[in-house]
Amino acid sequence: MDERGTEEKLVGIIGLGIMGGAISTNLVQRGWSVIGYDIDEARRHEAAEAGVTVVESASQVAAHSRTIMTSLPTPAAAQIVAQTIAHGSSPHTVVELSTFALDDKLAFKSILDASNHVALDCPLSGTGAQAKMRDLVVYASGDSTAIKRCELLFADFAKQSVDLGAYGNGSRMKFVANLLVAIHNVAAAEAMMVAESAGLDLRQVIECVGAGAGGSRMFQMRAPMMAKGTYAPATMRVATWKKDMAIIDRFVNELGCAVPLFAATVPFYEKALAMGFADQDTASVFEVFKSPSSTGVRP
Repeated sequence: MDERGTEEKLVGIIGLGIMGGAISTNLVQRGWSVIGYDIDEARRHEAAEAGVTVVESASQVAAHSRTIMTSLPTPAAAQIVAQTIAHGSSPHTVVELSTFALDDKLAFKSILDASNHVALDCPLSGTGAQAKMRDLVVYASGDSTAIKRCELLFADFAKQSVDLGAYGNGSRMKFVANLLVAIHNVAAAEAMMVAESAGLDLRQVIECVGAGAGGSRMFQMRAPMMAKGTYAPATMRVATWKKDMAIIDRFVNELGCAVPLFAATVPFYEKALAMGFADQDTASVFEVFKSPSSTGVRP
């Protein structure tokens, strides 16, 4: 492997869901040999259709690739995968892309460290839709030499990657970014509700506001879904976002930071869950504002 990190453009991916599936497809399209595994048969089939070499277990991914990326739904799944990789004889660089609490990321690293593997904490900024367009940012943290080796890998599925230093800083940066996502998403819904109440053409609102000083990436991405009242396929499921909100809440409480704007968004996501939008996109908070009972969730 040279100093830029290319061995033979071979990488393993464990977890082929919304993010892992999009990333693996982009890598195949850019000449990578991708060896993938997911416990879900449908996900394995989709990945195979995209050109991924699908294997039958996480251990088989580890057996055929020295660099592995993991995109997993729960800390428990991450620990199982870490233990599976740790049992292999050859050292691996394991790039953990998921959003978990810091304690869970450190537990993941501890398992791999014990067997001389290198764990990197590299959560992603971006939604599933952005992943398809390679519109992601990799918040990389951990061993700088290993991060350097992964630069070309990151460049083929993300628009930017940054080395944030000590392991765990990637997650800390992701928590800050997700705090803003939570606020901007609800702010976009509130603005769209006001615009609709004022009788404005929502398509024009999206065009004018999105391009102006009041626009945000969340407004640009989610306002069109709000205007159509269509929240599938989800770029971020409300049920999944609930997990991320809990992680942010724990993080800021440990820091002792007051986050009144973030706290004000929580009831809107909880109401969206109660209204049956668990598997829909978080843009569905717009329906909370439109609901006759919406005053009940306002601070």
